[in-house]
Amino acid sequence: MRNLLLLLLIFSFAIFSSSTQAAPPNFLVILCDDLGYGDLECYGHPNIKTPNLNQLAKEGIRFTDFYSAAPVCSPARVGLLTGKTPNRLGIYDWIPPGHPMYLKSETPTIASLLGKAGYETAVVGKWHCNGEFNSPNQDQPNDNGFQHWFATQNNAAPRHENPVNFVRNGTAVGPLEGFSCQLVTDEAIRWLNARKDSEKPFFLHVCFHEPHEPVESPDELVEQYMDVAENRDQAQYFANVANVDKAVGRLMKQLDQLGLNEETLVIFTSDNGPETLNRYRNANRSYGSPGDLRGMKLHIYDGGIRVAGIARWTGTIAENQTSSVPACSLDFLPTFCSLADVEISDDLVLDGTDISGLLQGEKLTREQPLFWHYYRAYSVPKVAMRDGDWKIVAHWDGPHLIEAGNSLGRGVNTESQKVIKTAQLVKYELYNLAEDPGETKDLAEQEPKILKSMQNQVVKKYQQVQSECPVWETDEYWQNR
Repeated sequence: MRNLLLLLLIFSFAIFSSSTQAAPPNFLVILCDDLGYGDLECYGHPNIKTPNLNQLAKEGIRFTDFYSAAPVCSPARVGLLTGKTPNRLGIYDWIPPGHPMYLKSETPTIASLLGKAGYETAVVGKWHCNGEFNSPNQDQPNDNGFQHWFATQNNAAPRHENPVNFVRNGTAVGPLEGFSCQLVTDEAIRWLNARKDSEKPFFLHVCFHEPHEPVESPDELVEQYMDVAENRDQAQYFANVANVDKAVGRLMKQLDQLGLNEETLVIFTSDNGPETLNRYRNANRSYGSPGDLRGMKLHIYDGGIRVAGIARWTGTIAENQTSSVPACSLDFLPTFCSLADVEISDDLVLDGTDISGLLQGEKLTREQPLFWHYYRAYSVPKVAMRDGDWKIVAHWDGPHLIEAGNSLGRGVNTESQKVIKTAQLVKYELYNLAEDPGETKDLAEQEPKILKSMQNQVVKKYQQVQSECPVWETDEYWQNR
């Protein structure tokens, strides 16, 4: 009888424990395109009003030292989804239409790992992780773990207003009326409503095209900025960011109406720094700001890679926080898997770190420093590493491909891939970002011990990644151009 009572107690405790165990959270990642570090009101922009993002920051953490995985779009997106520095996977640059570079389904992503664990997954907006979009020749969003997708290969075409190039789950949608960020938000809301009775958790990846060129904004928003803008093109850019803020507000309202705030970790960020004004023909509205940072998009200095980073999880993340602890989109995969109790294979090499403790007020110990390598960087340095307050940037002995004046500077091809695989690091700069966020004072000569330590780390990491970099067969692609 005593044994029977003991068994009943154990059984009752097991039922109680399982019923009270916290359910795995939902994840909503909102990614902008070319949004500058200084473009939001809560990051110091003097004119652009972003009340919804201000509120999101007040309800959670605003990171002052948050980074993208790369200073340009395709590598940044692949890094976010895989937790791997993108050169490991051969995503060396933005992917032109038809190019053989793509994210292969054999690489685990946030979506594929969470999907296998019972999550519902969707991506809406800009994809840009392959060249042959919506083609059987390359893996598509569904092959990379997204059960629902509504996307474009790269930009919303012909512009943000009334785009014609969206595809939903393999079927072209045709002409749409409205502005891209609102259309993407419409789709996200439809998807959330369609699954509102589901008992499964979700991962929703919302990828706005804004404020990437060609910039187009609602007239009523543009008019609101004419008094503070230098010209109408700048007012268009300000309004573009404001339109993103409105879209974020709609998404947050929908989460609230569905009662999902306490169940959902929301992260807002950008894929890289701001575009340079008039860098190419249609960049006449690129008035993005890197704030006080050095460089812009395509630079390995912080203006190219440090971006806005806001995280909110009502009831779990304390409100009104500002954190200067370095974090990165590479951290999303290990963090989400940790929070969802999803096991990651021991042989899966990751460059990100689980920051779930940091989100909940714990100290972060990063086992490996943050690392970037972009072979076509507009900055002369091509490689960077950040460890705590210190950042080292490295020059290499390869050509400055932007100025090469031959096929090396065109993009990812046979010649440029040889350079990526063989170039060696030859010169270094050292910065203390806590004291000098603008990277104006090179301390390489004043701090020889720190320089030597970081030089050893960055060379080791660089050589390791170089050895893994795959080589794409690109001759046929370029012959047809």
